[in-house]
Amino acid sequence: MPKAIQSIERASAILRLLSGRTRRMSLTELAGELRLPKGTVYGIVRTLVSVGFVEQEPESGRYQMGAALLHLGSTYLDGNELRARALNWSDWLAGRTNESVRLGTMHDGQVLVVHHVFRPDNSPQALEVGALLPVHATAMGKVLLAHHSYLLAGFGSNGGLPRFTDSTITDLGKLDTELERIRQQGWAADVEELVRGEASCAAVIHDRRGVAVGSIAISGPVERICAGSEPRSDLVSYVCEGARTISRDLGAVPW
Repeated sequence: MPKAIQSIERASAILRLLSGRTRRMSLTELAGELRLPKGTVYGIVRTLVSVGFVEQEPESGRYQMGAALLHLGSTYLDGNELRARALNWSDWLAGRTNESVRLGTMHDGQVLVVHHVFRPDNSPQALEVGALLPVHATAMGKVLLAHHSYLLAGFGSNGGLPRFTDSTITDLGKLDTELERIRQQGWAADVEELVRGEASCAAVIHDRRGVAVGSIAISGPVERICAGSEPRSDLVSYVCEGARTISRDLGAVPW
């Protein structure tokens, strides 16, 4: 097998870092994460900026994903059958619940957001298409993980699961118990597990083979999404209905 090209591997690592939840990083932060000299990282970043894959904010000097890379990614997303089948139903779900709707699929042990419908109230919102989210701290991720439990074997090998808030599940035993509950009830919830003050509920999407290929979720402030410590039952019903409908469009056997 031909030897990998080191500079391309490093450029890929930079792009992966910038596609994470923070999405804006300084040169020092990038070099620290990659454990490389700042001069080496600067040379790669400068090249990525020159081709439009990375952009630098004039005010802060931080780097973020560039528009050219988003354009390339949209080519994949537009051809993705899951996203194509879910477009109309995602809009329906956002209109019915008055909350934000996201569609995700598993990618490299994380949840890749392939479609995002804004909350229909004209409030300021950030587009999350292309974002990679942790599977153990999101409703979309947990409902997928519940149907791909073999992935748990690779979790926690580096000292445990990352904590984002006081509510994040970081213990593998507790996560396994949570996944069993999700399998039984057919949906997952995230109540301030990734971001304080935010909650979501999600259901899994199956394809014609019966494989869990994605998940759809509604999310918003805890006070709107939840009744007590759990998502409102009407919102859970809507998100499950949306997942079933998309699954049928993908050829899954009706249930």
